[in-house]
Amino acid sequence: MAKPKSVYSCTECGGQALKWQGQCPHCQQWNTLVETVAEAAPAGNRFGLIAETGRLQRLSEVEAREESRVPTGIAEFDRVLGGGLVAGAVVLIGGDPGIGKSTLLLQSLAQIGASRKVLYVSGEESPQQIALRARRLGVDTRHVHVLPEINLEKIQAAIQAEKPEIAIIDSIQTLYSGALQSAPGSVAQVRECAAQLTRLAKAGGTTIVFVGHVTKEGALAGPRVLEHMVDTVLYFEGDTHSSFRLIRAFKNRYGAVNELGVFAMTDKGLKGVSNPSALFLSQHGGEVAGSCVMVTQEGTRPMLVEVQALVDEAHAPNPRRLSVGLEQNRLALLLAVLHRHAGIACFDQDVFVNAVGGVRITEPAADLAVLMAIVSSLRNKPLPGKLVVFGEVGLAGEVRPVQRGQERLKEAAKLGFTQALIPRANKPRQAIAGMEIVAVERVEQAFGQFR
Repeated sequence: MAKPKSVYSCTECGGQALKWQGQCPHCQQWNTLVETVAEAAPAGNRFGLIAETGRLQRLSEVEAREESRVPTGIAEFDRVLGGGLVAGAVVLIGGDPGIGKSTLLLQSLAQIGASRKVLYVSGEESPQQIALRARRLGVDTRHVHVLPEINLEKIQAAIQAEKPEIAIIDSIQTLYSGALQSAPGSVAQVRECAAQLTRLAKAGGTTIVFVGHVTKEGALAGPRVLEHMVDTVLYFEGDTHSSFRLIRAFKNRYGAVNELGVFAMTDKGLKGVSNPSALFLSQHGGEVAGSCVMVTQEGTRPMLVEVQALVDEAHAPNPRRLSVGLEQNRLALLLAVLHRHAGIACFDQDVFVNAVGGVRITEPAADLAVLMAIVSSLRNKPLPGKLVVFGEVGLAGEVRPVQRGQERLKEAAKLGFTQALIPRANKPRQAIAGMEIVAVERVEQAFGQFR
């Protein structure tokens, strides 16, 4: 028997090369080529799922209508999805093992199955294991159909025969197509199975949800092209030792990106948290130094988060700079601005910054709050307990405005905060009842307000 030919596939873009090289010739990424078996094209129409061919037409003639959505029965999940599941959409949800992906989807299917036809395709668990989980969660699964299968062609036949409105594939890395020779989980198999199921969803109107594995770096396993194929990409975040879970939308063709859903893991499954700000605010007995509350914007939701800083005298030649939940390089930049424009030096101090509750803050609106917490810890002087801070800090020492400042202030006022330190450009034209606004243009002005 002739030795099967091999090619090298890129795990980022899915491109192929005939020989190994350090850099992918298609996407220019380094060390992403892995050896796979060269696959022969199967006979017949490989992509024969869509019967109609496209026709040329004017965009103005295309009927644009709002897509109807199917609510999942879990409000926080619907928020991240943009209001619910859309017919024909393909959703990819990833996260660490044991974080609650299968639990959340089973809860959703139990809710949706009461009024619509649903299918749960399991490639990792037996029907008995799924039934035991459903019993622990206390959900009604009388209308949930389960298919334990990893063969793509059999799954396609089941979906075309049953025509469910919602289908869960748990997980996409376990499937394999008989047309390919490589093992399940390989780049070629994941790409081909996802592409075939995506075409099936678009042709038949079935909403398909893929569960994806993640690598040790936290990225979705498989080729990067997998994220480009689907309509929505969701990431499960959170510490497995904590009861709180976060779902963040990184891509959504039917809703806002960077939307955040907050859940609490209980003995009856995942429960949505209606007031997530309460999770990220510590309950201190009194005012403490090094603590500052900021208002961050996650998608369409303003959320209050406590930023804590600890500044201590360094006992080593190189002072430590450590941030949890905030960007490390951003901390070094802010310390340089603090020294250059406010005359406050931390070059002989260890600086530790933490966002309470395990939340990750990626927007620059946290800059001013981080600096206020650092100065408060350095001087050992607490900030007012009912103060909220937000604003971006530039390298020239200016305090820049942030988006949706009015919504942030209203959220803080609703939770009982009475003072706000904000950029001057974000100062509202009309006063907010019960809130004193302190607007500044420079970082040195901010520190002079609270001595």
